[in-house]
Amino acid sequence: MGDRYRLALCVVAVVVLFMFGGLIKLQIVQHDELSALSESNRLRVVPIVPPRGIMYDREGRQIVNNRPSYTLSVVPAEEVKGKTLANLSTVIGLDTTQIRRNVRRTMITQYQPAPIMRDVPFDKIAVLEERSGDFPGISYQMDRVRQYVAPPGSEAFSGYVGELSADEVERVDPDLYRLGSMIGKKGLEKQYDQLLRGKEGTAYFEVFSSGQVLGPYAGKQRVEAVAGADLTLSIDLDLQQLATQVFDSFCCGAIVAMDPRTGEVLALTSYPGFDANVFSGVVSESLWNAVSTNPAHPLLNRDLNGLYPPGSTFKLITVGAGLEERAIDINSTFRPCYGGYQFGTRFFRCWDKGGHGILTATHALEASCDVYMYQLGLKIGIDGLSKYMGACGFGKPTGIDLPGEAAGLNPNTEWYNSRYGKNRWTNALTLNNAIGQGEILTTPIQLAQFYCGLANHGLVYRPHLVKSIRYPNGKSAPVTPELSFKLPFSESTLATLNEGLRLVVEGNQGTARRLKNDLYSIGGKTGTAQNPHGNDHSWFVGVAPLENPEIVCCAIVENAGHGSEVAAPVVGQIIKKYMEKKLGLNKVAQATIPEVQP
Repeated sequence: MGDRYRLALCVVAVVVLFMFGGLIKLQIVQHDELSALSESNRLRVVPIVPPRGIMYDREGRQIVNNRPSYTLSVVPAEEVKGKTLANLSTVIGLDTTQIRRNVRRTMITQYQPAPIMRDVPFDKIAVLEERSGDFPGISYQMDRVRQYVAPPGSEAFSGYVGELSADEVERVDPDLYRLGSMIGKKGLEKQYDQLLRGKEGTAYFEVFSSGQVLGPYAGKQRVEAVAGADLTLSIDLDLQQLATQVFDSFCCGAIVAMDPRTGEVLALTSYPGFDANVFSGVVSESLWNAVSTNPAHPLLNRDLNGLYPPGSTFKLITVGAGLEERAIDINSTFRPCYGGYQFGTRFFRCWDKGGHGILTATHALEASCDVYMYQLGLKIGIDGLSKYMGACGFGKPTGIDLPGEAAGLNPNTEWYNSRYGKNRWTNALTLNNAIGQGEILTTPIQLAQFYCGLANHGLVYRPHLVKSIRYPNGKSAPVTPELSFKLPFSESTLATLNEGLRLVVEGNQGTARRLKNDLYSIGGKTGTAQNPHGNDHSWFVGVAPLENPEIVCCAIVENAGHGSEVAAPVVGQIIKKYMEKKLGLNKVAQATIPEVQP
């Protein structure tokens, strides 16, 4: 009896000790963890997304703003299996598999809302509100969707926003971004994302186990969101709209207009473009495939990433290098142009089969004579041309405040040896390079930057789009123009080159004589770039007014033919619009600037 009694006491003691230990573990050792878990079960943490900063043009007109929208989310811990998603699917038109896939993609914890659909129509939200009992674990909140006011083609600078992807999460600041966050994907939206997005806040709500919201939770203080900063851009919306309209008759191309005195970008369009608004919501797979596989490549930013031979627009570098290296002076002539130039066993043609006769440097630019440039290029050499090309900003990014800019290609002897092998190429390549053909590749923004230097006494300012930043506290910070580099040309060389620009429009043999008018002076250079994949590309870079240049406009129209016939009138329309605003509409309406023809 005594042994049984002692055994029973021991068993009871062990049980009591076990229970006591469990209580200690639950109430002391795991108190913080269990308390937090209990808190999570009755708390719903909702991020407060601040309004994204607005973008304005130089005159204060909105280019990018926000519109109200609803975002639908699922709280995984509160959904009822077999009920919530099945009922939800019939309302929003997504099958349950897609909904679960969206939840997995954006879920942070079981107790936080995971966005599954953005820009939900109000009529669907009304159904969810009316039949809330059928959708346990479903929440929605008023949000803001990006709205792009500028015409298609403007996404070349604005870019667009999209949902943060899983592979991007590892590369961003976890204090600023989370799964499901909207982030700038391209353009200014990406470049200035942290300024534009502001800082998220947090709201806390108390909920029943069923998911019904009781109201704000008093145990945690709400953290208010901080709105994003607004950007005032250098873009002129009038020029931007026209820059898109002038391409209506053509397949593809790009336009850059800049103020040479500051580097401010007045217009930047890539055509064809796409409506950036379609990326503000959920992008369907079919839509993405339609845009990304379009043979006209609307996703390509031709201003920054389109790589083209510069054609005859390059000839100012050839002449500038010849003057600086004293290979020629302003009166130098070469063998007459009779329509071509014999070099070894090859006959290199001039664009004008009838020939130009004997020319000096400025008149060679006026008539865009290839034969003059062939002979000058041989005196300068491949490396001489490459040296001056690099010093004029080619073969490297301009540093514009947009992401993903291409460098272009500035070939020299080392590059050709690497590509073809040492002693396996000839000076015939020099002739091609001297007229902006061959392997030389540039972007429209690089070419516009170079001509800005010609128009601004050799000083080249870094191209930029943001003029000022206005912070949420009301303070504004202007962006100071930044001197990027100086062209490698003396004042006398610059004067000669600018005289060439003037003669292209005002000279008797000028290739852009159609742009001459009585109201303001304009200069420029035409270019026709051979295209191995189709018809020639048409180039023109215009400068106005010549006495004190305020605008440089560069246009390339792909597969369109001669620069004098297509690109020059396109640029003429942009410059005309600029001068309309400067001089007054009634005055410039009388100017005889040709309209763009298909």
